[in-house]
Amino acid sequence: MPKVNRSVVRVAAYSSGSVGIRERHNERKNEAYANESVEIDRSYLNVHYKKCETTYEQALEKLLDNGVVSTRGLKPDAKLFDEFVFDINTEYFDANGGYEYAKKFYQDAYHFAEKEVGGSQYIISAVMHADEKNEGLSLLTGKDVYHYHLHVVALPVVEKQVKYTTKCKNKALVGTVKEVINQISHSKKWKSMQAVDENGNLKYTKKGKPLLIPSYSPLQDRYFEHMSSAGYPDFERGVKGSTAEHLSVLDYKIKQDKLMLEMLKDIIEEKRIQEDWLQQTIDELSPVKADFDEIDAIGKKTVLGKVQMLPEECEKLKTLAKEAVKSRSVILELKEKLGRACDYVNQLKNKINELTDEIVPYREALRIGYDKVKDFFKELFQLDKVEKLKLQEEREYNIPITPKKRKREDYER
Repeated sequence: MPKVNRSVVRVAAYSSGSVGIRERHNERKNEAYANESVEIDRSYLNVHYKKCETTYEQALEKLLDNGVVSTRGLKPDAKLFDEFVFDINTEYFDANGGYEYAKKFYQDAYHFAEKEVGGSQYIISAVMHADEKNEGLSLLTGKDVYHYHLHVVALPVVEKQVKYTTKCKNKALVGTVKEVINQISHSKKWKSMQAVDENGNLKYTKKGKPLLIPSYSPLQDRYFEHMSSAGYPDFERGVKGSTAEHLSVLDYKIKQDKLMLEMLKDIIEEKRIQEDWLQQTIDELSPVKADFDEIDAIGKKTVLGKVQMLPEECEKLKTLAKEAVKSRSVILELKEKLGRACDYVNQLKNKINELTDEIVPYREALRIGYDKVKDFFKELFQLDKVEKLKLQEEREYNIPITPKKRKREDYER
């Protein structure tokens, strides 16, 4: 069965104080990266569809000063930046032209992002990464393969009507629109919509509560329709109901590392089987077809020290000599293959050790901030549990089920 290519958009929200870590990663401002697949000497190949000439926070301040956007009414720790990560499995680009194809693909994805956020004026940065190596696929194909993906950092802007309050001296104006501002609001931008049936009627749960559609699900539909209309075939929408589209960038990379680890284990097992087969082949070809005693018995020494042999013994010796020469070349070739296979297996073992070492920061995070990390993963596991219940009810009632109401910010992430 051919591999299914799936493209998704992952969305994560950041406050002004937390967006710096994404900026350093996206713009390659770090001197070193925990993700060893980043090859800095290839970063010149990264493509900016919109480049941020300052910091992300300074770009926001400029828009605020010019009155393009507003943070009026927001809390100090509000989520001001949204990061869209447009992604598709590496094999898709590797099979369709690689780097040049990816540049065109993500240019059209960038145009989709422009429409989603209301215009390029609300986009802080958009960059395609071409310097992150897909270690697993590189090992499988025997060549360097890079995972192309697009990071778009934008402001979640919505139009907000500011109305006159009762403090207004002209009471006739109370309740009317005073002005319309472009407010930054992640929760309003990605507010979940109530589901409707085929007749346009609002849908409700069995308990009579509004049946909501998670805000990112229609986003996936719109993205798939946009890219399909732009002429990109042979890929599918991300799986509905999957939590993948809600994962943060860190969560996604942890998941990908786990998948790669499992893949490497399979590759090592396959190479071990090949190694056993090669050794067995060598064992079968190495022995000469006549035992040593039989060979030693060929020929008799004369009084003068010369060796005499019968015609049939001479023919047998010639046959054995030819087989030995032939077997020697086969053995040498197989030993070379075995050596390369052993080196390859050692490389894979080293890679597993490296991936295991990458877990160290997460263990250190547990040691330093156990409660925070525990709550973080508890929330992830709870989300996974809710998604499973939702899928179960979808099968039973053939309708999507919304998770129990959580804090709006947590739910929409």
